[in-house]
Amino acid sequence: MHTDIERLQRDLEARGYIADRAAATGIHLADKLSRPLLVEGPAGVGKTEIAKVMAKVMGANLIRLQCYEGLDASTAIYEWNYQKQLLHIRLTEESDRTLEVRETEIFGSDFLLERPLLKAVGATAPVVLLIDEIDRADEAFEAFLLELLSDWQLTIPELGTVKASHPPYTVLTSNRTRELSDALRRRCLYLWIAYPSFDRELLIVQHRVPEIGKRLAAQLVSFIQLLRRLPLEKTPGVAETLDWAATLVMLSADHLDGEVIEAGVSVLLKHHEDQRRLGSQWLPALLEGLRSLEEGREGSRLEQAWQRVQGVLE
Repeated sequence: MHTDIERLQRDLEARGYIADRAAATGIHLADKLSRPLLVEGPAGVGKTEIAKVMAKVMGANLIRLQCYEGLDASTAIYEWNYQKQLLHIRLTEESDRTLEVRETEIFGSDFLLERPLLKAVGATAPVVLLIDEIDRADEAFEAFLLELLSDWQLTIPELGTVKASHPPYTVLTSNRTRELSDALRRRCLYLWIAYPSFDRELLIVQHRVPEIGKRLAAQLVSFIQLLRRLPLEKTPGVAETLDWAATLVMLSADHLDGEVIEAGVSVLLKHHEDQRRLGSQWLPALLEGLRSLEEGREGSRLEQAWQRVQGVLE
């Protein structure tokens, strides 16, 4: 098993996803046990990317259901093409077909619009199903998913039951805007993804933005790691780290200073109050923390830098 997980880590890395051993183990077990994988963690740490990269690893299609408040089962499963049904009715009004026959025709597969869940269940080859931000959907939709995640079948009243011949590799993500039910959790394997350590985030940056210089990458990650310790309205995730790294490369920056940081603040911080406080309160202290770090130092030395930041803020 250890060899399989290590192989999976290499496969994920080759496709741009740097997974620690806990994440790789969860992904591996979800595949081998054919169980849904519930992934929770802060926004922007790579939860959605797990499904995307697994589709690449498996050579399978990715089917995504984006959850939102008010999402109902019919929208997620299927809808009837009402315009096409109406046209068919008008074209056959003067035919000798009985009403019963015409009703049977318009509720056939030719008039069915498959939505993500039905596409996943009815797929003729293995697929990856991403149920993204399940915590945004309401409890009624969550309850509907319980049977689907247990038996991998759906019932269409007009057509009957559709059972998956290839149960999809399923990833559910949650930002924990609300607590999910115990019933849903029991049906899933569980993976928590936190903000990465200094070393892993540095590796992610160097892997995804290879054009960035070594010194700048280390400074960037150090700054992000220190910034996350402040009382932010919206903490930047790995997605913001990578966007900022790409921005700095585009700006031909070779090191971080106050001017460079302020130029890229719209990429890094996505809340007005955070941007305001960075410029008016935090930036001198964070720069002092960066100055206390030598290029290439271990992530654990960030504790000393954080003490320097706190000292300046006080």
